[in-house]
Amino acid sequence: MFSKILIANRGEIACRVAATCRRLGIRTVAVYSEADAQAAHVAACDEAVAIGPAEARQSYLRGDRILQAAQATGAQAIHPGYGFLSENAEFARQCAQAGVVFIGPPAEAMQAMGLKAESKRLMQGAGVPLVPGYHGAAQDPALLKAEAERIGFPVLIKASAGGGGKGMREVHAATDFDAALASCRREAQSSFGNDAVLIERLVRNPRHIEIQVFADTHGHALWLFERDCSMQRRHQKVIEEAPAPGLPDALRRAMGEAAVAAARAVGYVGAGTVEFIAECDAAGVPQGFYFMEMNTRLQVEHPVTEAITGLDLVEWQLRVASGQALPLQQAEVQGRGHAIEARLYAEHPEAGFLPSTGPLRRLALPPHVAFKVARDDGVRIDSGVREGDAITPFYDPMIAKLIAWGDSREQARHRLLQALAATRIVGLQTNVQFLHRLLELPAFAEGMLDTGLIARQQERLLAAPSMPQALACAAAVGALLETERAQQTADPWSACDSFSNGVLPPRTLRFDSPWGVLDCTLFAAAAGQPQRLLAPGLDQSQPFACSVQALRSGQAAQEMALVVTLGAQRASLVVVLQDAAAFQVFAAGEQALLQRCAADLGASAVAQGGGRLTAPMPGKIIALHVQPGDTVQAGAPLLVLEAMKMEHTLNAPSAGCVSELLCAVGDQVSEGAQLLRIEAPATEAAQP
Repeated sequence: MFSKILIANRGEIACRVAATCRRLGIRTVAVYSEADAQAAHVAACDEAVAIGPAEARQSYLRGDRILQAAQATGAQAIHPGYGFLSENAEFARQCAQAGVVFIGPPAEAMQAMGLKAESKRLMQGAGVPLVPGYHGAAQDPALLKAEAERIGFPVLIKASAGGGGKGMREVHAATDFDAALASCRREAQSSFGNDAVLIERLVRNPRHIEIQVFADTHGHALWLFERDCSMQRRHQKVIEEAPAPGLPDALRRAMGEAAVAAARAVGYVGAGTVEFIAECDAAGVPQGFYFMEMNTRLQVEHPVTEAITGLDLVEWQLRVASGQALPLQQAEVQGRGHAIEARLYAEHPEAGFLPSTGPLRRLALPPHVAFKVARDDGVRIDSGVREGDAITPFYDPMIAKLIAWGDSREQARHRLLQALAATRIVGLQTNVQFLHRLLELPAFAEGMLDTGLIARQQERLLAAPSMPQALACAAAVGALLETERAQQTADPWSACDSFSNGVLPPRTLRFDSPWGVLDCTLFAAAAGQPQRLLAPGLDQSQPFACSVQALRSGQAAQEMALVVTLGAQRASLVVVLQDAAAFQVFAAGEQALLQRCAADLGASAVAQGGGRLTAPMPGKIIALHVQPGDTVQAGAPLLVLEAMKMEHTLNAPSAGCVSELLCAVGDQVSEGAQLLRIEAPATEAAQP
């Protein structure tokens, strides 16, 4: 076994690998960019080496610097984690040449499976089922379009060197093919340095099921059950579980055996995942499966496999890489219970899941264990950030992974729901509420899964918070009053009670919220009577009481646990104060940000900005679809912004004429930067 390894990654996976190494008595070396000098993964390791600027291509993708760090610190091996250099065959070769063990498969196996087209040809030879499509080397656009027409629309264009949903486009008509191909190629080139694509028939009612495989240098290979990864948005996973619900045992065995055959076909060593697309009947039960790709690394969702098997897959990776045989034979692999993982992202679900950046002013996670694989712990959390850290535009916007295990799928689901309801993140947008709603969907609860479920249920998943507006207002008012009481001193002039000539007039409060602008009026308590609150949804002012159960001051935010009584309604809520005017209200898995505004500020002023298009996140302008003078309809594509290695098409917020372009192709823009102006149509502009 190794005595020291270097972890060539960052974030939660670097922390995850370091935890297993610590348990095994292996010293670890972290590498970090300028943006990560104070990151959690640096603190988790025994040593750390700076490798360059924040931009990944100048730091975490610099194999030469990482090898130099390994040699300088005496690390015997490099664990690449996932992403970055984890599937880079050339880097694996460079490690071998330098006498440093690459904790992953041989470069030849990685190269064979790294290109989707080549891997599919190999799988065909190994007898693994394939989706009908074009996997050839010729890449002429006219040929690709002709192949798509031969296969029959709808088709899926996929980056040959891709993964993680990058460089993938659904095309439902020939008229859309050229634009989709160009976009796919740009994203593939940006993400993988290779713009080659393949084309496949779009499988109807599909489920994404993957098999965890392991192989050693002694000729042994086995599979460790399957994971269902069908819950995806923008072709990227957000919920994964093991085992796959409703999968017939015979089909499970067939998929496992096919996955092992795939690994043997390329001389695989170490941990890998063979991904299949399963075509399902109307009830969601898989009837057959096709090979999609092989990920030649550990997967983000590996904790659910660890949860049901009780095995530490990182430990297995280390043992295999050091020359040891697999610890178990296939017949000895056992699974128990069910596990579900939810990926917590900094993103705007309501804005097409665009990434969100900013500081984690409050990061409250539920009671959990960290990186422990025992099956009876209930909830495990893998995270690489801490309260006070920032999510930057340079790397993946994942905040944490919540993994819940249970004796049954329903128990695991309920434990995960409770964990999400207890999660409070403030300072940027997140998908916590979205995940909670997804787990509550009847179709999900019943195991009726397919990759289109999120798109079909988007209206329900992205609706305004379901908590009563009156209670949300009452919670914000209660938190405001508690803050004001805490600020009072013995000086009577510090009192915030609106005292004037012995009269306590009604106090008007206005909040900007997910429901729009909300007005409420607080009536001061008369002798022997409670305060009363007039809030949205109430016909008349109601007796109002608010008791503060707890008060916590974080690094940049205060948190209060409140019990609010509003007439006949009584509820327990949590409010996090971002500042004196911003109140994040949490209740039963739902959340709403209420921002106090001036009494004369109307809805139109809050939603100002009509004809301007602004950048939803920092990024690079890579394509412009309009020029000054062009007339556009609402929803028409205007430009393409590249951020976090993905393309995001920004559409017209309203119909009109493009009056001014404020950016050009190649420009780096900051979040909120104005990109162009749209003037309303003349008929609208002329109206009073």
